[in-house]
Amino acid sequence: MNMPILATKLYIPLPRVNAVPRPRLIERLNEGIDRKLTLISASAGFGKTSLVSEWVAACDRPIAWLSLDEGDNNAIRFLTHLVAALQTIAENFGGSVVSALNSPQPPPIDTILTILLNEISSLPYKFVLVLDDYHVIGAKPIDDALIFLIEHLPPQKHLVIATRENPQLPLGRLRARGDLTELRAIDLRFTPGEASTFLNQVMALSISAEEITALESRTEGWIAGLQLAALSMQGREDIPAFIRAFAGDNRYIVDYLVEEVLHSQPAPVRNFLLQTSILGQLHGPLCDAVTGQEDGNARLEVLERGNFFVVPLDDRRNWYRYHHLFAEVLSAHLREEQPDQVATLHRRASMWYEQHGSASDAIRHALATEDFTRAADLVELACPAMSKTRQEATMLGWMRALPIELFHCRPVLSVQYAGTLLSNGELEGIEDLLRVAERWTETMEDMHERPEAPAAEMVVVDEEQFRLLPGSIAMYRAGQSLVFGDVNSSMNYARRVLDLVPLDDYIRRGAANGILGLAYWRVGDLETAHRTFAEGMASLQLAGYISDAIGGSIALTDIRIGQGQLRQAMRINERGLQLAMEHGEPAMRGTADMYVGMSELYREHDDLHAATQNLLRSKEQGEHTGFPQYQYRWRVAMARILEIKGDLDGALDLLIEAEYLYVSDFFPNVRPVAALKARVWIAQGRLGEAFDWVREQGLSSLDELSYLREFEHITMARVLLAKYKSDHSDHSMHEAMELLKRLLQAAEEGERTGSVIEILVLQAIAHHMKGDIPSAFVPLERVLKLAEPEGYVRIFMDEGGPMAILLKEAVKQGIAVNYVRHLLAAFNKTEDRTPAKQVVSEPMKEPLSERERDVLRLLRTDLSGPDMARELFVSLNTLRTHTKNIYDKLEVNSRRAAVRRAEELDLF
Repeated sequence: MNMPILATKLYIPLPRVNAVPRPRLIERLNEGIDRKLTLISASAGFGKTSLVSEWVAACDRPIAWLSLDEGDNNAIRFLTHLVAALQTIAENFGGSVVSALNSPQPPPIDTILTILLNEISSLPYKFVLVLDDYHVIGAKPIDDALIFLIEHLPPQKHLVIATRENPQLPLGRLRARGDLTELRAIDLRFTPGEASTFLNQVMALSISAEEITALESRTEGWIAGLQLAALSMQGREDIPAFIRAFAGDNRYIVDYLVEEVLHSQPAPVRNFLLQTSILGQLHGPLCDAVTGQEDGNARLEVLERGNFFVVPLDDRRNWYRYHHLFAEVLSAHLREEQPDQVATLHRRASMWYEQHGSASDAIRHALATEDFTRAADLVELACPAMSKTRQEATMLGWMRALPIELFHCRPVLSVQYAGTLLSNGELEGIEDLLRVAERWTETMEDMHERPEAPAAEMVVVDEEQFRLLPGSIAMYRAGQSLVFGDVNSSMNYARRVLDLVPLDDYIRRGAANGILGLAYWRVGDLETAHRTFAEGMASLQLAGYISDAIGGSIALTDIRIGQGQLRQAMRINERGLQLAMEHGEPAMRGTADMYVGMSELYREHDDLHAATQNLLRSKEQGEHTGFPQYQYRWRVAMARILEIKGDLDGALDLLIEAEYLYVSDFFPNVRPVAALKARVWIAQGRLGEAFDWVREQGLSSLDELSYLREFEHITMARVLLAKYKSDHSDHSMHEAMELLKRLLQAAEEGERTGSVIEILVLQAIAHHMKGDIPSAFVPLERVLKLAEPEGYVRIFMDEGGPMAILLKEAVKQGIAVNYVRHLLAAFNKTEDRTPAKQVVSEPMKEPLSERERDVLRLLRTDLSGPDMARELFVSLNTLRTHTKNIYDKLEVNSRRAAVRRAEELDLF
């Protein structure tokens, strides 16, 4: 589940029924709606929020609203609520962004913003996003994120920022480009006419034009100041005298007016205002709990009707908030007048929230009163549920707010802190926390053995978690060791978990077996890895962790592919998809990943239509139904399809995107995207860049071999063979052959048939390059016997002409005749769809590639450039490159001319 969304932050404030009309400002806002940004900047009380709420009420575009608070200085929280705001106008929006935000190790913010912008670009309508109270943001990462969004803002979106202070944005540049509409205090201040309407009609006073002018002048049209003055004047007999007293140039006028408002209220009302000022949101029963009274609902309704600085947060008037300036003034007076009550009030709020199931708010108020003992108790109880819903970032914030000394006597909380750090990818301090907890468990064991020992000053709130502490400590040590690459320690700790926890502790047993399986995978013992990891996923499924079980299918599929068992891999994918469908409402997380896995397998079987359709179905599920690695895996799968189609530039673009989106996790990265890029460079003839990759990775043909680098070393062998093909360097061939020989032995010993098949293919190709066809048949015959039962096709076809020649000779030699004929038929089908088979009615400078013909067909439609790029799964830059090539080959310089020329040449 995602980080909890505070729904009241997303409500659009309702326009006041008796608000002063401001048509001149509404017209300014309407004029700027097609620019990127509208900035409404003025100090508190100038009616910024009221103006925007009046404007959006009549706006003909969908409106997304986000009211910001101090907590939004956390980038993850800010972006999570921003997506939630957009989901109020597009229900299925932003799933991929939410998935990235909630991953254990979220990708860089720029990556998340890129995903967000791409999703905004896909919306079929224009809309407005309002960020209210942006002045509470003081974190540079949030400012940087907003700058990135504004710089790349799609035309569908118009951004409105309401703030008390100038934001740290490139306003000068936006102004120069004509992308900015600005409303400042001088624009927002009430004119004398508006002040007259407000004071005499809205506030029901009866004062002269001269008196209104005096008040308007001295308050500089400050709306909140006029409102405070009006409240002070209500019930006074000598209003002119009051105005004269404050007509002078008095810099304390605002403070005086606030004092007048507060001091003119009956004691019960005044006390209510002060004591509820600690609350970010006001709700009748909550106010009652804090004040000890029973009239909270009635008081809030009276305050709203009296224009008393309360803003409704929902349509039913159940929740309100004070005007921010008013709340600040109230809070200051509370601290001055009732300093000994502040802690009590926060404690009461914390208790109310605890009783009503809002652990987050209960903890926040406990921290505000610096009641760290209570806060620690609440955090310890909240952590298990928070872990299940993957809210580790929030947990980490709580724990960092607690004094570190508290953890020294709280073993459960210490282990929870360690687990939270590990889940967030932060390793520093984990071991110290685990040792603290471990010492307490040892102390308790000593006390059982020696009852005369004094009782330790240990604090445990969650007794069940304490009983499971030894297993939890071992579990986190196993995960920590795996991250550090200490496979032996990881395995030992995982086995210790299995020894310590009961058989029905499916969560810890599942995690331990999962880690154990991943450790075996890392060292290349794939059969043991598969068996152990599968057992772990079965335990998690029994515990109700369906999404984790589905995610485990990804690892199990990859392991089977490494073993060369493609049919088993497909069955695992299908079972994972079935599990997702059975529990999905409508689609469970992991569904999208299952379709990507099936696409990879269909690609190897050379069913490119099915491979592509599965990727499309994956997209239809929505990126929110994928795990953190989903975007990376999808792009790699599509890149390999584009590579088959001859669109090497498009494939490389997707691999570059994939590399940027890669999120490190506990799964071993056995097929690094950098190696995949090197393979594309080889296909493009860019050997210099391929050799640069070899050097950057520190690869050598004499390296000690390991499974983690097996794919990279096989790729290095391909680089060496490509060099031999280019310059016939005997040294390169010798180096490649020796490396392949060592790789084959290692892969065979590890029973990694997937690698064995590729290595044998390369050995056959190497012998063919040398002109030694008889020697090529030795590895060829072996690889055909291994590949035929699993239906391998692309592993042969990707080698192109040399492999086709060898297969034709194999038929003559009677080697795997039926299978080879099937492969040759696939080669023939590919040749039929290659650019070389194109027929045009007139000569061209150069034939169009298959990908360029795809682009040409779309040029004939009404699709825009971005729409065509999405249709073809390429970047806009790649599309532009293809379009330019088409223009050059057709000798035209426009889209219309290209279509006309293509029709003349019968290219459609």
